[in-house]
Amino acid sequence: MKIFLAGASGAIGQTLIPLLVEQQHEVFGVFRNPAHSDLVQSLGATPVLLDALDAQAVNDCIAEIRPQVVLHQLTAIPARLDLRHFEREFEITNRLRTEGTRNLATAAVHAGVERFIAQSHTGWTYARRGIMLKTEEDDLDPTPPPQMKTTLDAIQTLEHTVVREQGFTGIVLRYGPFYGRLSSISFEGALAEELRSRKLPIIGQGTGVWSFIHLHDAATATLAAITRGQRGLYNIVDDDPSPAIEWIPFLAECLGARPPMHIPNWFARMAVGEHAVTMMNDIRGVSNAKAKAELEWAPRWSSWRQGFRDALR
Repeated sequence: MKIFLAGASGAIGQTLIPLLVEQQHEVFGVFRNPAHSDLVQSLGATPVLLDALDAQAVNDCIAEIRPQVVLHQLTAIPARLDLRHFEREFEITNRLRTEGTRNLATAAVHAGVERFIAQSHTGWTYARRGIMLKTEEDDLDPTPPPQMKTTLDAIQTLEHTVVREQGFTGIVLRYGPFYGRLSSISFEGALAEELRSRKLPIIGQGTGVWSFIHLHDAATATLAAITRGQRGLYNIVDDDPSPAIEWIPFLAECLGARPPMHIPNWFARMAVGEHAVTMMNDIRGVSNAKAKAELEWAPRWSSWRQGFRDALR
């Protein structure tokens, strides 16, 4: 198939392109920075320079290529997040999730695209009440911390735009936090550096449950969605949701770093914000049962425990 991959130079885009090419798809890799052209071409895609926030340019580009599938993997998340300014750090990404999604979806309908698959996020987005293992049927957080509200609103806008559009089969993949090469959880990643310098403490009791996904497993789930996905939402996570009190010390051990410090909630709330306390203590784990059943997919790294070790070798 002819595939239009928006976000080709990002972590998931770089992981996806060789897998798509291996399956004989013709990939048009879309990026905004001209410096990424050679990289995208070296991976096996036809490089396409495009600003997804320019509606007319997006419409003209997709009309010319006329792909059967659009993969929307656009983000602009800084390599080193300043969590004290969460809303500011996600400002461009949230524009890509709102304006960018609308531009891509409108152009896709005009060009007769059959399937539109978009990246979303899961974990802290679900309501912090009720069951500890959330499914796609569960509500998102109605009262997120103030620093996270704009980002959650943008995520919901993306999901509604894609799933409700009747001009194509709209599929949203809610990826858990990534680890593996090119991510922040890799040997030279930003999170690894923070742990080595003891800048990633455990806040409060560390009872917030995280559901991770290896980048390669996120990519294989995306491949499965191209042929087997149905209109709707899919959580793309591993089989081992675990609290921060478990995964942070384990990651430090894998890195050969000293054990993380512990700080009280009140101090984190003052130093970073309410959202830091929430992510460390209140968020819920996520079920991948729907993706495994409908996409006939399973993560190669069923647990982050082995995945972290392999990713940090």
